[in-house]
Amino acid sequence: MKKFFSKEVKIGVTVLVSLACLFWGIKYLKGVNLFTPVNFYYAHFEKVDGLTDSAPVTINGYQVGLVREIIYDYETGSLRVLMSLDKELKIPVNSEAVITSDMLGTAQIELCLAKNTEYYEVGADIAGKSAKGLMDNVANDLLPSVSNIMPKIDSVLTSLNKVVGNPALVKSIDRLDAITANLEQSSRQLAAVLGGKVPGIVSNVDSITSNINALTADLAEVSGSLKQMPIDSTMSNLNATTANLRLITDKVNGTDSSLGLLLNDRGLYNHIDHTVVSLDSLFMDIKKNPKRYVTIKVF
Repeated sequence: MKKFFSKEVKIGVTVLVSLACLFWGIKYLKGVNLFTPVNFYYAHFEKVDGLTDSAPVTINGYQVGLVREIIYDYETGSLRVLMSLDKELKIPVNSEAVITSDMLGTAQIELCLAKNTEYYEVGADIAGKSAKGLMDNVANDLLPSVSNIMPKIDSVLTSLNKVVGNPALVKSIDRLDAITANLEQSSRQLAAVLGGKVPGIVSNVDSITSNINALTADLAEVSGSLKQMPIDSTMSNLNATTANLRLITDKVNGTDSSLGLLLNDRGLYNHIDHTVVSLDSLFMDIKKNPKRYVTIKVF
């Protein structure tokens, strides 16, 4: 019993345990848990840009496994990738394994599960393809656009050089400088003028405003006086006077009154005229023959 646990045996056991721990530690650092049950599947690719061992295998961003090994098939020239996936995961038939990469160029495999009720058996081959990376999109989409834009940019730069090199542009700039200087001088003169006359104008405006306020006060007083006057009774008296004048005028124009008859009756006018003529003849005869009308007796 003592010979079985000799020094050499203990050393050998220690070495084996150390190797096992080292192997387990390396796998653990790679993300492989030897104590977790997994299923293995294969995927074929034409190229695996940036894909390495221990790269994550995800579904909708959630990690479900790792890349365990990348094998190059010398007969077909394709690459065969061994994936270890969670034992509970079932992959439907017609699913795809797509290699994607981020901004830093780190690649991973994204499983695109098909809607199917049939599933691959463990160890089956899954169709694989490579998604376009950021640089591929730049090369395919951006670079052609830049190539199309470059002639236009060259034409714009040529036209800009012609405009900048035109002597008329220099003359225009000189004229603008002169105009700017004149405007600055005019602005100073205007400021000086306004600085000297504006206070007087303001004082005049204040005086005018005071006069307007006084006039407004007087108008308010007159308006108050007008409100206190008996305008209603005055208007009533004026209306009554107007009515009386109209009545008198109607009577004068009519034939119902003596004055109306005198003014409007032609026959009465003729009689009066005849009477006046007769009186005038009588007075003339009295002057000529007073004895005929006056008898003087002397006692």
